[in-house]
This record gives sequence, C-alpha cells and structure tokens, in this order.
Amino acid sequence: MHIAKDERLLHVTDAPVVARTRSVPHHWWFAKRLGDLTLGALFTLLALPVVLPACLAIMLVDGGPPFFAQERVGKDGRCFRMFKLRTMVLGAHEMREDLLHLNEVDGPVFKIRNDPRLHPLGAMLRRTSIDELPNLLNVLRGEMSLVGPRPALPCEVEHYDAFAQRRLSVPQGITCLWQINGRSQVSFDEWMELDNRYVDEWNPIGDLAILVKTIPAVLRKEGAH
Repeated sequence: MHIAKDERLLHVTDAPVVARTRSVPHHWWFAKRLGDLTLGALFTLLALPVVLPACLAIMLVDGGPPFFAQERVGKDGRCFRMFKLRTMVLGAHEMREDLLHLNEVDGPVFKIRNDPRLHPLGAMLRRTSIDELPNLLNVLRGEMSLVGPRPALPCEVEHYDAFAQRRLSVPQGITCLWQINGRSQVSFDEWMELDNRYVDEWNPIGDLAILVKTIPAVLRKEGAH
C-alpha cells in the first residue's frame, strides 16, 4: 500500500502521560479489544468493495496515491500514524497557514466546510465518511478502538487544558458520542464535554450502542465535512 505522507507532521517523542481518571473492570478492556478485533476484521472485509473503487477513483481524478498517514495522538499521549483515504491535493499541508483566516470552528481545531484544498472527490469522501474506513487498519493494529474520542493532531493537543486531556485516558476511536451528535456542528467545548462523558460512562454494551447509532448518523451526513 503506497501512502502519501503529510510532511508537516510533528514528531512528538515525549508525549504527555495522561493520568487515568476512571477505574473500570479489567474484563471491560478485554471485551473492548476482543470486539475491536472481531468486528474490526468483519468491517474491514465489508469495507473492501467500497475502499478499492474509491482508491482507483482518487488515482484517476487526482493522479496521486489514494492513502495517506498522518500523525495523531492516541491513548495516554502516545503518537501513531493514522491511515485515511486522501481527500486533499498533494501538498495541501503547505497551504494551511494561508487559509487559517477561513477557519470555521473554535478551539485548537482547523476546519473549513468547503476547503479549497480538497481534490474533486474529497468532499464526497468526507460527507460519506468513506475516507475514514482505513482507520480500521489502526484498530486491528491496536492503535485505535472502534469506539472512542477521535484522535487529535499533536498541534491541537498542545493547547489542551486538563479537562480536554482527559479524553486521552481511553483508546481513541473511529466513532464516538461526538460523531453521533452533530460532529462539526457542535462547538469545541461541547465536543470536549461529549468526550469526557464517554470517559466517565463507557462500557462494552454502551460501545455497541454507539456503533449502532453511527449508521444513521453517517447516512444523515450531519456535520460531516
């Protein structure tokens, strides 16, 4: 698999250690990992008929590699490279500083609804969340979970206060309470509230409920950009 790198990555070698803020039964962690492996493998097989044509389409319309890996911050501040389908033109990272004035969200996050760096298929891939399907590889590798707060960029985590850092005390995931409650339509503070609620309330059955609710949320495409 050929992966286009984001050369602007911040290689955090001394990631902060986030103190665990909640004690849960050990078998809950076992159940979470078992679910990630079994459901993750199943979802990967189901995703192949979608991901493979999407890869071909990206190469045809943009001429570049379909995948890219970007450094993100995982559980306890450990960094890893998260896989996604590429939605932006090559060299998009070099345009970020020139577009900061167009940022539409608050907090240490950078998002533009109609990002000019998107290639012709980028907006569609994001609205349908197809670009996030390669995250399943990170789940199988143990770097992410199916359910958990979305992994943030190191440059975002650098600006977290203690409340926001609590989201790093659990495995970061593909879907979460933020994903099923409006995504980019909610403010940064509301996003952190949802992630902290997950930290305080998560359990294996609750994770399954979030997975089920993710399906209609993705179909509605609310806040997906």
